[in-house]
Amino acid sequence: MTERYIVLDVETTGLDVNDNHRIIEIGCVEIINRSITENTFHQYLNPGRLIDASATSIHGITNDKLSNQPIFADIKDKLIRFINNGQVIAHNASFDIGFLEKEFNDCGIDIYKINLFSKIHDTLAMARGLYPGKRNSLDALCSRLNVDNSSRELHGALLDAELLAQVYLRMTMGQTTMSNLLEDHESSKPVNNNSSEILNHQKKIIKATKEEIESHQNYFSQ
Repeated sequence: MTERYIVLDVETTGLDVNDNHRIIEIGCVEIINRSITENTFHQYLNPGRLIDASATSIHGITNDKLSNQPIFADIKDKLIRFINNGQVIAHNASFDIGFLEKEFNDCGIDIYKINLFSKIHDTLAMARGLYPGKRNSLDALCSRLNVDNSSRELHGALLDAELLAQVYLRMTMGQTTMSNLLEDHESSKPVNNNSSEILNHQKKIIKATKEEIESHQNYFSQ
């Protein structure tokens, strides 16, 4: 049976979704049967508002760079087709899912009814269980699991999703074999997902709370 995972990351105008902050970059990487494929989704977005200076210092994205980019409503169907029939992996997932929920709701799409996500895996929660008391930022996990993140000078949605895909596979290697912990996972040929159908069973998506937003902010400083 084919197992399909979508490793997802977003960059935003700021940290608080309840303060009308928006997504400005989405990056997704596909994993099929524990192999990272070449099938990706990447899009910059015009948020219709200014980016906080503190956010720009993290991801380096400026307002000028986004002025000619599409708005979320223009790419929502393409994103749904890409994620459909896949389980989502994200680092501090409540942050990413909270922002996605807001974007879909602002487009008039009730994420609870379209059942976009079948299951969500939070690698931050996983890492805290595996490495209690240790730093579990993406950079820390890359260092711990020998994933090369030398190109990561700033946060970027697609780059971070690519790194997280490798981190996830190495964190879960024990489910297959520990002897291959340091093996590189070669990319397979791209697998196109052309399905336009939405999953039929319902999963509840929880919006990020104030405490989770603060946790995300602390994650950047780890």
